[in-house]
Amino acid sequence: MISARAVARLSAGHAWVYRSDLVSADGIGPGALVRVVDERGRAYGTALYSSASQIAIRMLSPGPVENFPALIRERLLAAIRYRDLVVSETDACRLVFSEADFLPGLIVDRYNGVLTVQALTQAMDAEAARQAVISTLAEQLSPAGMVERVEGRVRELEQLAPRANALLAGEKTDTVFTMNGVRFQYRGLEGQKTGAFLDQRENYAAAAHYAHGDALDVFCYQGGFALHLARACSQVTGVDSSRGALEMAEQNAALNQPVREIEWIEANAFDLLKDYSEAGRKYDTIVLDPPAFARSRKNLETALRGYKELNLRALKMLRPGGVLVTCSCSYHVSEADFLETAASAATDARRTLRLIEKRGQARDHPVLVGVPETAYLKCLVCQVPR
Repeated sequence: MISARAVARLSAGHAWVYRSDLVSADGIGPGALVRVVDERGRAYGTALYSSASQIAIRMLSPGPVENFPALIRERLLAAIRYRDLVVSETDACRLVFSEADFLPGLIVDRYNGVLTVQALTQAMDAEAARQAVISTLAEQLSPAGMVERVEGRVRELEQLAPRANALLAGEKTDTVFTMNGVRFQYRGLEGQKTGAFLDQRENYAAAAHYAHGDALDVFCYQGGFALHLARACSQVTGVDSSRGALEMAEQNAALNQPVREIEWIEANAFDLLKDYSEAGRKYDTIVLDPPAFARSRKNLETALRGYKELNLRALKMLRPGGVLVTCSCSYHVSEADFLETAASAATDARRTLRLIEKRGQARDHPVLVGVPETAYLKCLVCQVPR
């Protein structure tokens, strides 16, 4: 049973009910399918229940669900059809994006012939759900390999037993995939998230379209932006604090010969930008793609200070006519906050900032209008005209 506040949230199109908005959940087991009703007994549909998460209920259907595995299969097929509609120029994409594909707590990515699966909730981690996902994907896509990727912190929050990344089906865990004509190594049992940042795929291409001259890619990870910039720029430098990520970036560069040599630097981004700006280094293109600074609302103020510092240093280093591509994957930093932060950095740097494009995540990471959490990535493509 849910409160009036939860009813208002669901009526506005959201899919979550927080634990604080539960009136009662007596006797409900972890990961159970539940019928959601208000205090008057009015039904709002069927949901997946978590006995551990602060998101206690994730709506699944406006009506009853008689066969959960069959529903999973149906929605997986719909998700695959949607990617056939919106994905092009790549053999890698997100196939299932949790609530945005009406499969709450499930992430599936495709890297050429290798699929990765993440179960992020008690319900999706249950054996019947797992087998429905694995069998449907194997039947429909015939992957050379299917890997389970594990987010240890998420499993801890959901009170799920620890589990390691593992091969679920097939034989392959590694492959090579292509985005926008650029080739990348993929290792299914290593790396962050599910192994690569597919949500930036369309932004990689946009950055390459505007990039020119000497380029600096900060928080380059495995070289996504840097390798795209190398097709348009005379010189490219990639910076990351992870030696392992830079080693993979070097291997990715080798896949794309003949590409001009990219300089890879292992460094703290804040320290490097401070040193470079104070030394008078200049660039024609700078990309800032940091990890999420605000993982909760209480971190928002600190996150905004971090974004401002990065953008201030970058703006001081851009030559007239230079391009800044600046990103935030922090959901709690709104587009308005991010724009305001960039504007404030430009004012302090005494530079004029002209917005060329406001961009978001790639279309294979769909956004549900009623669930703002599905829209998390902000990407501003700007020019410093003088």
